[in-house]
Amino acid sequence: MKRREFLTLLGGAAAAWPLAARAQQAGKAPTIGFLGSQSQSSQKPWTDAFVQRLRALGWVEGRTVAIEYRWADGIGARAAEFVAEFVRLKVDVIVTNGTPMVLAAKRATSTIPIVFAATGDPVGAGLVASLGRPGGNVTGLSLQASDLAGKHMELLREIRPGFSRLAIIVNVGSANTVSQLQEAQAAARSLGVAVDVLEIHRAEDIAPAFEAAKGRAEALFVLNDPLTISQRARINELAIAAGLPTVYALREFADSGGLISYGPHFPDLFRRAAEFVDKILRGTKPGDIPVEQPTKFELVVNLKTAKALGLAVPPTLLARADEVIE
Repeated sequence: MKRREFLTLLGGAAAAWPLAARAQQAGKAPTIGFLGSQSQSSQKPWTDAFVQRLRALGWVEGRTVAIEYRWADGIGARAAEFVAEFVRLKVDVIVTNGTPMVLAAKRATSTIPIVFAATGDPVGAGLVASLGRPGGNVTGLSLQASDLAGKHMELLREIRPGFSRLAIIVNVGSANTVSQLQEAQAAARSLGVAVDVLEIHRAEDIAPAFEAAKGRAEALFVLNDPLTISQRARINELAIAAGLPTVYALREFADSGGLISYGPHFPDLFRRAAEFVDKILRGTKPGDIPVEQPTKFELVVNLKTAKALGLAVPPTLLARADEVIE
């Protein structure tokens, strides 16, 4: 190779060398701002999956990358405060989950890359221009999946055949629940099931919502958002007391006493989020990384709750379950 060609190639490589790598060379590891929508303990399996995948990709926490953790504990209002702190700290990338958290991050910065490990409809919420070409500084993993609400209705039908009225608890203050509610209503209508929408705004609204459903609903579907996730134990307690079989999209609800959960495997989503972060730290623009959708789902059945409700779980349903809680 001629000397001029070599120098040109070397100059191009230096220009393409990611800022994170240059920062490490200068003695400073890149920093990830990790904003958890829930508590540290409740998100531990997700966080562990994220950190383990980062390590496998060469980013070792405390050595080649620093991680600043903040926990919103299901309170969306905390997001703005924590994201503002990340901006002051000049983190290299922000990782979070849940539409309210991602919106807060997007409002706070248009330059720091943002990776969402899980959110509802990122296009409808205005987070990205499109799934294939996000544009801007935001990308990640969407929870949208084909006919997920329909599968939830089918599961309820299996365990309570012929039910005709469904209650849906929805936090109307969450940007993530609009599309969820529409899909659930459409799925129920397709089965000839009437729907009562029980709107909540805060934790104190949950008990009155169950009072409104008493004597009417025969089953319950709870839309997941930071509020309902943080209050899942209370919701499950009230559902059992009301005799309502309940289906959820997150396994954490089943772990906390819910009857059935079927939805994306969140540790897998966080592992994949680590791969997004790896690409960004190595120089890829977030707007050039297509938004991905779930590929791994899990069905969890809580037999203890079924017994408390006096329900017999069909053997065919148990055989399909990824996990049975006994």
